[in-house]
Amino acid sequence: MKNIVFLIISLSLIVTISCSSDGDSNTQQITLSQDEVNDLKFLREEEKLARDVYIYAYDKYSDVVFNNISQSEQQHMDKILVLLNTYNVEDPALPNTGEFSNQILQGIYNDLTAQVDISLIEALKVGATIEDLDIKDIENFENRTDKSNILNTYEKLKCGSRNHMRNYYNQLSNNGVTYVVQFISASELTTIINSSNEQCGN
Repeated sequence: MKNIVFLIISLSLIVTISCSSDGDSNTQQITLSQDEVNDLKFLREEEKLARDVYIYAYDKYSDVVFNNISQSEQQHMDKILVLLNTYNVEDPALPNTGEFSNQILQGIYNDLTAQVDISLIEALKVGATIEDLDIKDIENFENRTDKSNILNTYEKLKCGSRNHMRNYYNQLSNNGVTYVVQFISASELTTIINSSNEQCGN
């Protein structure tokens, strides 16, 4: 698990400082900053990672929570794709499940699915970890854009991730396990788990 967290932290640093060479059209450069382009492309694949890991977990354990949330993650992917298309940004998402353009995300997927293989409890921990990271990343991305359509989508994705976190946290709690927060603050997690599921809109 420590190796997975190290990979994730390293990836977050790379995303923060990277300057992608993709998207060289004049229209895109005028419309979006490079940070905004990088963040949207990264988030498209991060949502795919969540979806693909949950599909893998559902195939292994047939727990409906993974099936339900994987479908929600597909909706998150679709929302980011709308933004990519709006700004003429190339979609980095590969068509096959479990395959990623970003090789660090590929490594994280491999590590997380290996953890899923251990047990259902470990698979639920993986789910909580993914949502924990997703919320934190989106909060960081919100600080790098002022575009209302992007911010609106980010808020909807965060809302969905909070609901997912509640589901995974409660599943773990029902099995006598307490999830230990890794990315967002402990107080933010407490606020999430002590509140009801939200209506996140379309």
